Amino acid sequence: MFSRWTDPRRSADRAAVARGYAAFEAKDWPRAGDLLADAAARLSGKAARATWFDAALAYKFARNWVRAYETGKTAVTYVKRGAEEPAFWNLGTAATVLRDWDTARDAWAGYGLEPFPGTGQIDAELGPTCVRLSDVSEVVWAVRLCPTRARVISVPFDASRRFGEVVVHDGAPSGERTYGDMTVPVFDEVALFEPSDTATLSVLVTCGPGELEALEDSFASRRLGFEVLASRVELCDCCSRSTIRQQRGEYDGEQQVYIAAAEDDARALLDAWAAERTDGRSWANLHPAPIGR
Repeated sequence: MFSRWTDPRRSADRAAVARGYAAFEAKDWPRAGDLLADAAARLSGKAARATWFDAALAYKFARNWVRAYETGKTAVTYVKRGAEEPAFWNLGTAATVLRDWDTARDAWAGYGLEPFPGTGQIDAELGPTCVRLSDVSEVVWAVRLCPTRARVISVPFDASRRFGEVVVHDGAPSGERTYGDMTVPVFDEVALFEPSDTATLSVLVTCGPGELEALEDSFASRRLGFEVLASRVELCDCCSRSTIRQQRGEYDGEQQVYIAAAEDDARALLDAWAAERTDGRSWANLHPAPIGR
C-alpha cells in the first residue's frame, strides 16, 4: 500500500504529485520514483513525509537500490524512531543490499528492533523462515541472518538456484509454511546477495521403506542439501501465498533425489549408506541436475 496525501498548496506541485501516483498505479516504478522524489523535494510537512516514503518504495520495487537508499534516508527524517515505521525497514533493506552496515544497523534500531552490536556485516541467528525465490517462484527453507537476509538451506528444484545462497527478502510476509509444531512466514526475495558455489546433483536411489531417511540424515549431519523430487508440490500463486502444511514424506523403491554437495562428498556418503545394507540399497547415475523444472 502507498499513502496519499495530495493537498499541496500550489497547482504545479499538485499536478507533479498526481503524475507520480499515476505512474505508481501503473507500476511504472522508475518513473514513479523519479516523479515522486522530484515532487517531494518541493513539499513540506505531511505531504513531504508521504511522498518521500512512496518515492523510496517505488525505487525499491524498481530494484534501484541506490535511489531507494538515497530517498529512504530522507524519508526516515520525517518519522519517529522506535515506532516500527516502515520507512526505516525500507532503508534497512536498501542499505543491506548496498552493504552499508552502519546505516542498516541504525535503520533496524530506528524501526524498533533490538540493536545488532559490532560493525561490518550482520550475521545473526534469527531462526528459520521460508523465501519465495523471485525468478523461479519457488518457496525454499532458509535461516535468517539479519532482518532482511537469509541463507537457503533446502535444495531448490530449479537448479538455476542453489543451496547455500544468501538472499535479501522483503519485510512483509506473503504466506506461511507449517512443519510439525512450527509455523514460519514466507518472504519474497528482492535480491540475490551472495551466490553459492555448491551445484545441485541428481541421483537415482533405490531402497526400502524408511531407509531414505537415513541417507537424508547423513547429508544433513554434514550440513549438505538433500531433496526428494517426489516431495515437490505444484501450487498456483494464490495457494502458494496461503498457509501450507509440510511434512517429511515416506519414500521407498526408486526415487530421484537432488543433492547439494561436492561430487566426491556425495559419492562417499552414498557409498557409505549403500554399504550399510547390501540387500536393497543402491544408487546410480549421479550427475549435475538440469537447469529448469
